[in-house]
Amino acid sequence: MKKLYLNTGKFDTIFNDLKDSFGGELTTENNEYNLTIQSKWAKGSISGIRFEKEMSYMHFDLMFHKDVTLSMESFQTSPVFFVYCTEGDVTHSFGATGVRKRMKSQQSGILANTSSINSVLYFEGFKRTQFTVIGMPTNVSDNVVNAQFVTQLKNKFVNESGNYIFVGPQNSKIVNKLQELKTISQKGTVKDLLQRSILNSVLEMEIAQHSNSFGMMINPILDLANRQLDEIKKLSTINIYDVINAAGVIGRNYLPRVFKEKYHVSYKPYNQKLAS
Repeated sequence: MKKLYLNTGKFDTIFNDLKDSFGGELTTENNEYNLTIQSKWAKGSISGIRFEKEMSYMHFDLMFHKDVTLSMESFQTSPVFFVYCTEGDVTHSFGATGVRKRMKSQQSGILANTSSINSVLYFEGFKRTQFTVIGMPTNVSDNVVNAQFVTQLKNKFVNESGNYIFVGPQNSKIVNKLQELKTISQKGTVKDLLQRSILNSVLEMEIAQHSNSFGMMINPILDLANRQLDEIKKLSTINIYDVINAAGVIGRNYLPRVFKEKYHVSYKPYNQKLAS
């Protein structure tokens, strides 16, 4: 197993440390970084977008040639990280002896660390891993543009223990937004504005689906479905999940939990009862 240590700080420092650890060729243009790796340790690429005192974006597409442990020191800006795994898996722990939590393909995670304990990532050798990370600093005092985001992120994902981690299914709307980010064809200032807009949208959706406002958004739809139960019973093929998902509610993956809390029954048996 190869054990690596990553100093955190400015984006330049992070990418230069990654280059030193894995080898490869690093290119930069404006606020974008691309590291192409072809070495005895790994092959693949790491790309990133930096916004000063705001959010950051990184995409990893790697295959390691042996098991790798990557220990990262705590960030001074105490960011909240949103992680989206699209292939392979990523395992995380707070400290080398901490509890390990695995994020599998098609899952997303949220990570916050305001303590001095390092975050440790574990990767299996000879297994392709793809994941995207969006980081949002939470202790930048003069971050006026995203002040509202910072406050909401602190309230939702920063706790007294200093460590927070959540793993769950991916939100398809966020996945589509991240795909949209990769296909931007514009250049210069227009590209920069589009990148910021997409990443802000992702943060808005994350905050919405992890807050009480989500329940407020979905309750009227559930109430309407309940009032029209007699009409719905006539349609033996009705699917509550499809109906509410088609209504455009953010975070369709959280519908089963919300539905069960309100009606004390899973939506799948509920649909079966309607069909019968």
